[in-house]
Amino acid sequence: MVEMVAGILTECWKILLESSPYMLFGFLGAGLLKAFLPEEAVARHLGASSTGAVLKASLFGIPLPLCSCGVIPAAVGLRKQGASKGASAAFLVSTPESGVDSIAITWALLDPVMTVVRPLAAFFTATVTGLLINRLPEETAPVVPAEASASGCGCSGGCSGSTAPVKPPLGQRLRDGLSYAFGELLADIGRWLLLGILVAGVLAWWLPDDFFARHLGNEFSSLLIMLVVGIPLYICASASTPVAAAMVLKGLSPGAALVFLLAGPATNAATITVVTRFWGRRATVVYLAAIAGCSLLLGWLLNRFYAWTGLDISRWVTDFRHEEASLPAMAAALLLLGLIVWQNLRGWWGKKAGCCG
Repeated sequence: MVEMVAGILTECWKILLESSPYMLFGFLGAGLLKAFLPEEAVARHLGASSTGAVLKASLFGIPLPLCSCGVIPAAVGLRKQGASKGASAAFLVSTPESGVDSIAITWALLDPVMTVVRPLAAFFTATVTGLLINRLPEETAPVVPAEASASGCGCSGGCSGSTAPVKPPLGQRLRDGLSYAFGELLADIGRWLLLGILVAGVLAWWLPDDFFARHLGNEFSSLLIMLVVGIPLYICASASTPVAAAMVLKGLSPGAALVFLLAGPATNAATITVVTRFWGRRATVVYLAAIAGCSLLLGWLLNRFYAWTGLDISRWVTDFRHEEASLPAMAAALLLLGLIVWQNLRGWWGKKAGCCG
């Protein structure tokens, strides 16, 4: 038992060492995005039921570091502000599937090909989903744009009424953005990231190196199983990456890993419920079918690319895991771990004080 715990913790520490510098860089990028990309500007470009609005929504969602739970109120807020159903659905797909934080950790734990393909696949999947949903007739009551309503919307970070808000000075926006990234966002994503690292550590220690190659040797069955596993799973893009990396080390094909990385963050029970409520039942069917179909197609194509080029993704991941831990990597790991623990303790203490007070 002691040997098992020690082995799992060792694997978790290796993964944390590899990913921490890139995760800190990703959170820094998230803070800068928060400071320089006004949310009202995003909503302003997504109102038309056009291909252009869907493309913009898919593109806007790629770098935003919102997880599966955080994107739901943001997407509903955009819908209430008057964004078209296709554009808001595209935003709901691309945002949790990618982000500056998950792109950084993909580079750390997987390989350059997957780092490039993952956001491109998210953009393609979101665009296809949004265009298909735009072709459906409205099932729900028309949404009143925010400009025509005096009430606030559900999106975080402020929706504007008829009076344009005063733009804060640059220094304040930078402070607010970094405070959000290393505060609220870190507390939200951090615990899921640690859970993902724990699952990855268990898989890395427990499964033999050829497990997936031996039991999921059939390409189509491996893609389909990863889709079935990913759809109901409640996991964010950053937390899914170490799990995917651990499965790749155990013989999972890169295409099947991509299916897991696309389907897991974009679909879960909460998201499906919200899509049904605000987009309609037929839109929910299209939403799930589009994500499933695009994930399987892109996973198959990615496997073809690796076979054609002769690249071996597992060799890249193995090379990372065999590197000696440097002092900056250890400092980054301890800093990231300390920030996650501190922010979650603050949140827990605040809730306890509010409950008792």
